[in-house]
Amino acid sequence: MARVAFATSSPPLISSVRTLRRHFSVFDAANPKLPEMSRPSHHSSLEVIGGGSDRFLPALKDSLAKPYNAFPLIGFNRHVETIYAAFYRSVPSVRLRRECLRTKDNGSVALDWVAGDDNHLPPESPILILLPGLTGGSQDSYVRHMLLRAQSKKWRCVVFNSRGCGDSPVTTPQFYSASFLGDIGEVIDHVGEKFPKANLYAAGWSLGGNILVNYLGQESHNCPLTAAVSLCNPFDLVIADEDFHKGFNNVYDKALSKSLRRIFSKHSLLFEDIGGEFNIPLAANAETVRDFDDGLTRVSFGFKSVDEYYSKSSSSKYIKHVRIPLLCIQAANDPIAPDRGIPREDIKANPNCVLIVTPRGGHLGWVAGEEAPNGAPWTDQVVMEFLQYVENRETINGERSFDDAHQIQV
Repeated sequence: MARVAFATSSPPLISSVRTLRRHFSVFDAANPKLPEMSRPSHHSSLEVIGGGSDRFLPALKDSLAKPYNAFPLIGFNRHVETIYAAFYRSVPSVRLRRECLRTKDNGSVALDWVAGDDNHLPPESPILILLPGLTGGSQDSYVRHMLLRAQSKKWRCVVFNSRGCGDSPVTTPQFYSASFLGDIGEVIDHVGEKFPKANLYAAGWSLGGNILVNYLGQESHNCPLTAAVSLCNPFDLVIADEDFHKGFNNVYDKALSKSLRRIFSKHSLLFEDIGGEFNIPLAANAETVRDFDDGLTRVSFGFKSVDEYYSKSSSSKYIKHVRIPLLCIQAANDPIAPDRGIPREDIKANPNCVLIVTPRGGHLGWVAGEEAPNGAPWTDQVVMEFLQYVENRETINGERSFDDAHQIQV
């Protein structure tokens, strides 16, 4: 059931070069908005909004022109679709090469690169960094499908397995949280150092999406990524926590807390003499995700209570500060990332953001499209169309053409 998941500054030379390139925009400055009649339409079954719609929807006109048709007998119910995708979606075989990265605080994360990419991809090939959901990793089906899709487009791919996830080693008495950005910052810097000629992109699912959007918003103008995608993002963790304890959602809560307990038990000796406000017995025997966060997570990262942790870690607070192209994809019936938690007004006000909401999809489901029911989720094609469109524009004349729309002077 682990597949049902929520899902440092840059090196001076690379950071300054990438930041400098942002100020040379040839596409957006000349075309801040498309004429009304040339705006691409989308099917009425989809909600598509965002201040960046005019800029980025041309990339998605083929996918969004079709109705969203959930697969019969599976997509009719959000829980059926969520569970079906978690247990019955195919898990593609992908050869991965692991790199363990030691962080500045002596922690460790595992980066899984697609094996063989270095043999046939040039160093300037775009790189896609994938952030799975809570307890998720490179073993999950939705991650594997995205790896294959990106690889087919000649992108270099790497999965960022958080501490303890995907059998990533744990070397200090600390895991990760919804708002801890130290690891993602170091991972992005590390990847950028390895491939200084490549544009960097990222996609995150569920809790991975929340962490990613927090990073984009807090780094804002200094973000070294070229574009990003957030999927099934809970956005408002307070609202998500409220719904997590209602009805059938308790099944997901128990499944995820079991996965957290399993990860903790492998590394429990690190926490044996930790002391302080930690409640190790509560975390070790957590029946809910909230119990685990109360006993361990919120204390590790300096929050006075679980509610404070959820409130201050919600990415809905930071999406207004995102300064790179960002595509958000949500399902209106997602049981874990509630529709009412989506910060629609801030997305509408941000000219760098686009939001697509499908009528169905469950959580990490999206059992629809040509490969349904057991193949890739409907979102994979949309994600790669968006990222490829940005990459194609970025490489025009070797300069960034999708500058932050807030900076454009017309």
